[in-house]
Amino acid sequence: MKVAEAGNPARRGWLNKQGLRLVAKPYLSGAFATERLLERLSVEKVPLKDLTGGSDGGIVSGPLFRRVYVTDPAHGVPFVGSKDMQLADFTTLPLLSKDDAESKLASLKLKAGMTLISRSGFNAGRRGYVRPDMASFWSSEDVITVEPDSGRIAPGYLYAFLSSRFGEVLVRGGVYGSAVRHIAPDHVGEIPVPRFGDAAEKKIHELVQEAAELRAAFQEGLTEATRDLFSTAGLEDLLHLKWHAQGRDLGFVRRGLTATTLRALNFQPRAQDILKRLGSVEHVTLEKVCEGGALGSGVRFKRIDAEPGYGAVRLIGQRQAFWLRPEGRWISPEQAPPGIFASDETVMVAAQGTLGENEVFCRPFLVTGSWLDHAYSQHFLRVVSGDSRFAGAYLFALLRSEPVFRLLRSMSVGGKQQDIHEDLRKGIPVPVLTEADRDRIAATVRAAYKKRDQADVKEDLALAKLEEAVVLHSGAATS
Repeated sequence: MKVAEAGNPARRGWLNKQGLRLVAKPYLSGAFATERLLERLSVEKVPLKDLTGGSDGGIVSGPLFRRVYVTDPAHGVPFVGSKDMQLADFTTLPLLSKDDAESKLASLKLKAGMTLISRSGFNAGRRGYVRPDMASFWSSEDVITVEPDSGRIAPGYLYAFLSSRFGEVLVRGGVYGSAVRHIAPDHVGEIPVPRFGDAAEKKIHELVQEAAELRAAFQEGLTEATRDLFSTAGLEDLLHLKWHAQGRDLGFVRRGLTATTLRALNFQPRAQDILKRLGSVEHVTLEKVCEGGALGSGVRFKRIDAEPGYGAVRLIGQRQAFWLRPEGRWISPEQAPPGIFASDETVMVAAQGTLGENEVFCRPFLVTGSWLDHAYSQHFLRVVSGDSRFAGAYLFALLRSEPVFRLLRSMSVGGKQQDIHEDLRKGIPVPVLTEADRDRIAATVRAAYKKRDQADVKEDLALAKLEEAVVLHSGAATS
């Protein structure tokens, strides 16, 4: 049980600042210690609510509303929830009815430069930055949108402060609730924001903005690589699959069954049509490509927790694998088998889960760059090319596509928790194309992932500069 420090008890004035709330967490979270640190800074501190603009004062938590989802992009807008705001790749976002979004929910439309704060549930208190390619997205009522007044504060600087360790404590210090945690927009509005001068804040803003633009370019690169692959292979029609518009697979007949599988889902006609179209062009099977490489799940092992900085590595599970910045537990690699790491350009496919439309089951990501430092759980299907003609980046461009996602889903086996059928997945056709085409597509993916790593570096540098400014104006170390 955490208790207050004897020399630093909760004071009556603190209760007033928290609206006379009698829950202990705000007083024990470090929020008030951080506020006192900020109070000692020899710079002006301005409440967040005085630095925002736009509708409802610029700090908005939308109303509860009935969500109507659609499947046709022509009739929907990408919809960001409290979990989705953490995603690196927004291709899989659900689509909210455009009619409802534009007529009833205009206040929930995102604008580039906004800061997002998840306000309820397990993810309460997480922050995100609205990058340029998110300007046409809508947010849910579970997200607080903070719209900075650009005439008063640089958007990137405001996000950097709120996402720093100082902002982390101040934002999460206002979390309340037991079964379902919440953050009130009123609390967010009272957060004091230190002002370090135009020069320092401009530099921090520029770094954050450059990171946002690089992440938008990362998204564009992945989309372009997949489009290039299917167009070059003469399969561009598969990119406009309209899976749900084809109707359900009912009343079909399958002959010539073997002991490989007797599950109807594994023979659904819509997926079989995709398989036939992929197989209609020059191809090799995924099994052949992975001979000498790998096509299987990871090793099972006991997790031994360890502290960062003492030889520990971050363990990535299926939930964190698709976030911009993963937040996995730290484990000791010395107490785990060597198979927890991945080689460069390994394609990881989330291989256990359920068949919900927005679940990560059967979604892939590429391990390269800074992500080679992480360890990975056994819940991923590891796809490693053993054929020098087919780079891992090229395979990723194929496996991340909607047609192959649907094909993998049709290969599901299991009960509550699904897996991908060990034999069926081997037969996925991989278009051959020419060497120049394969190299071009792989290069596009690699360039995209380099931009993602560069974005992380720039964001980290922005936070470091913010930390330097706090130390400079506090006259003492802040550790």
